[in-house]
Amino acid sequence: MTAYDRRDLGLLLLRLGTGGVLAAHGAQKLLGWFGGGGLEGTGQFMESVGYAPGKASATAAGLAEAGGGTLLALGLATPAAGAAAAGAMAGASAVHAPNGFFNQGGGYEYAATLGLTAAGLAVTGPGRLSLDHALGHTVNRSWMVPVALGATALVTTLVVGARNRRLREKEGAGDDGQASLFEEEEALFAE
Repeated sequence: MTAYDRRDLGLLLLRLGTGGVLAAHGAQKLLGWFGGGGLEGTGQFMESVGYAPGKASATAAGLAEAGGGTLLALGLATPAAGAAAAGAMAGASAVHAPNGFFNQGGGYEYAATLGLTAAGLAVTGPGRLSLDHALGHTVNRSWMVPVALGATALVTTLVVGARNRRLREKEGAGDDGQASLFEEEEALFAE
């Protein structure tokens, strides 16, 4: 069968939408585009929510989002791209989790949705309307899916765990850790 089917078109739409949103998020962090804080402002925010060092954390998150999102949109290295984006969104979900699920109240709904969609694309593959397909799937092999997702899960667990330890230490020192989290974020991005 040489004609593209509904599955290929659906995967293209998911990749373009999810990848585009993630790439824009990453550009906010890395370059300050679209009203973002750039590395300096995002680094300060990351430090304030327990991801240290802040600038390195902002760079890692920005690269995972911008790079993973761009690669997802192109359908290139889909297992690694989806895993990287899912890891970044797991880190973002950890920040928003104390506020519950719904985004309306500052919860993790939005980050979780982007992360799960990126992970789903990593597992499903990009479809035939992709660079992976055009290049013979050289960077989209079946074995790459569990390796990419497993490595990302390990790194994300370590990073979020270290963040949680820092927040507990702050709390023990009399600082409530996340009490003014969203006020600080708004102040950083309002500049």
